Amino acid sequence: MPTTARSEPQDPNEAARAVRAEWRTRQLLTAAARLMERDGFHGVSMQALADEAAVSVGLIYRYFGNKDELLLAVIINVLNAFASQVPTAIEAAGDDPVERIAAAFRAHCEVIDEHRHAAVLTYRESGTLSPEGRNKIKQMEVDTSEPLRTAIRSGVESGHLVDVDVQLATHNFLLMAHGWALKHWHLERTLQFEDYVAKQTALMLSALLEPERRHQYEHLLTTR
Repeated sequence: MPTTARSEPQDPNEAARAVRAEWRTRQLLTAAARLMERDGFHGVSMQALADEAAVSVGLIYRYFGNKDELLLAVIINVLNAFASQVPTAIEAAGDDPVERIAAAFRAHCEVIDEHRHAAVLTYRESGTLSPEGRNKIKQMEVDTSEPLRTAIRSGVESGHLVDVDVQLATHNFLLMAHGWALKHWHLERTLQFEDYVAKQTALMLSALLEPERRHQYEHLLTTR
């Protein structure tokens, strides 16, 4: 009988090193996003970053070759979060296209809320990146918005939504998600995160839903 190949057990020491490296990378990315958003890319030195993250400058260079690499990594980290969390949320919402749209928008907002400093930094400093870096994040932005775009397109094709420009509707949802980071300083005076997501969802779906479908989604259209 043929034998089944067995994977070798992972070295516990190697696994521990991988966990520490991932934790350290996230620590550095969080500190860099916070500092660069506050002081600007050019206003942040590696020493300032080391102080913020409570590490040595030499340790930073073990993970990133220079400040440009670090900025690109901060932005890509947010896009990777979209790539991971948005499809998962959509699948968990089931087959209903409107529920999938609402779940996708919420997931985008949750990523933005978790990475507010990095989101603002993306708008402010992406022009600092090399042409290759800018092209990479542009393509990643297109790719990570595709699940939401697909959900909206499915809603139109199934008759749940009016015949809307799918690209523009996707763009508007994404702008509202990013708006939580860009205008958080103002919005937080009157809105909690949950309120913001619920009211923006209701606002967009009120415009997009076919009138005869509205009764099916009162839970998404009714806000406090």
